[in-house]
Amino acid sequence: MSSNNDPNHLSRREVLRNGASLAAAAALPLSLNVSADSSGLSAAEYRQYDGLGLASLVRKGEVSALELLELAIAQTEALNPTLNCVVEKLYDHARQHIAAGLPEGPFAGVPFVLKDLGMMLEGTVTNNGSRFYAGAKASYTSTLVQRYQQAGLVIFGKSASPEFGATPTTESILFGDTPNPWRLSYTPGGSSGGSAAAVAAGILPLANATDGGGSIRIPASCCGLFGMKPSRGRTPQGPMVLDSDFSVAHAVTRSVRDCAALLDATSGPEPGQTVIAPASQSSFLSASQTPPPKLRIGLITVPVTHSPVDPECRKATANTARLCESLGHSVEEISLPVDPQEFFEGYGAISAAGTVNRVQQRERELGRSVTENDLEPINWFMYQRGRNNLAVDLHRGRMTVARVARSIALLQQDYDVLLSPTMATPPVKLGKLSLNQPYPDYEREAISFSAFTSLYNATGQPAMSLPLHWTPDGLPVGVMFAGRYGEEALLYQLAGQLEQAQPWFNRLPPSIV
Repeated sequence: MSSNNDPNHLSRREVLRNGASLAAAAALPLSLNVSADSSGLSAAEYRQYDGLGLASLVRKGEVSALELLELAIAQTEALNPTLNCVVEKLYDHARQHIAAGLPEGPFAGVPFVLKDLGMMLEGTVTNNGSRFYAGAKASYTSTLVQRYQQAGLVIFGKSASPEFGATPTTESILFGDTPNPWRLSYTPGGSSGGSAAAVAAGILPLANATDGGGSIRIPASCCGLFGMKPSRGRTPQGPMVLDSDFSVAHAVTRSVRDCAALLDATSGPEPGQTVIAPASQSSFLSASQTPPPKLRIGLITVPVTHSPVDPECRKATANTARLCESLGHSVEEISLPVDPQEFFEGYGAISAAGTVNRVQQRERELGRSVTENDLEPINWFMYQRGRNNLAVDLHRGRMTVARVARSIALLQQDYDVLLSPTMATPPVKLGKLSLNQPYPDYEREAISFSAFTSLYNATGQPAMSLPLHWTPDGLPVGVMFAGRYGEEALLYQLAGQLEQAQPWFNRLPPSIV
């Protein structure tokens, strides 16, 4: 957040005196009358703070962790019937967690949700968005979730995901569709769309998200949020899975500093981890508050897919390039040194192996074979096709991806960061990217939608989406910057600078009615 609206620099009373009219005008209609109690924050007041700002109020005794939780619960109960973004409610678990005493972490007392995909909290259900996994109860807590708890976050629910996170929207047969708060007939993106919809609607200021092909950055773009995909090996995956070919976990946030502070609190290796991102020389939070040096920016306008790019996405990127130049950076248009067919053959072989492994793991747990009625049509198709892959296909895919990573690393010897649209199109209507349709129809839409994002999952480098553009009819369009492997700090420097130059924090969906 910019310093002129940073709640940590003002008391609650000062913030309310200076900004209550703005918050009241911006708050979602369905949430205006929700409040924790007569002594707590109203929804409009709550919406003026990011996570660090709320934690500051708790530390000062101006609001309690329980008051924040009950406000988040009230917001969920008011908005979730429309948004369908929270699919597992852990309200009593959260109340008990507060009653047991919270650690003095940077986010102590701040409400939080986990994505319903791969995030384990002992004794709670993780459905992975799938009927085949419905009711699967965790026997352990993920290392990353433990770190969230140590940071003081109060976990009160699980957010919607499509089945296995396999599509860039958030729709499933198990739970139904999650609409975009900016326009309810459109997708919030995926696969972390439940988290993004909850944050965009003001239910909470930040939420867990994962990214295996764009699933942090795509919903951030669709919902007008900030989303950073960290470097591979930056955040822990364990304890049961210690490495992932493509997927990393972090969050979607409204402010850059929340994202940076959360990565400070959760990054670092765990026992047995061998892919470890280089340690940063400074905290990510301090980086987000430090202007970057003059940067050499490579501008990419043609995605790996070579698919068409919507004019609004091109306009967003061109405007951002001019903004960067006005801040003293140099921008030069470049082309990607990547063969599309080779890239997607390699990427596809690795992704298919992951799908087969996930299905067969559940078969072992249930003691029965999967059937066509257990999976959504696209995932059933992918599973059947993936079962026929050989070990050599997986090996060849990994070799291909390694060559692609090297080619991008060589390119970035000349460019500090790479700028592109986050997506090749603004948000599309719900249904277009559903897993419940014939594969040929789905493939055409999905490849174009994630045309820019999946490259950086393959290379393992950090990439972030910033909400710097809206279409004339009010849909958010993100722009993406990618840094060298391990250089999240530089990206946070640039993100903080752009957030100051073109603030988005107080921009809200006008209505979800």
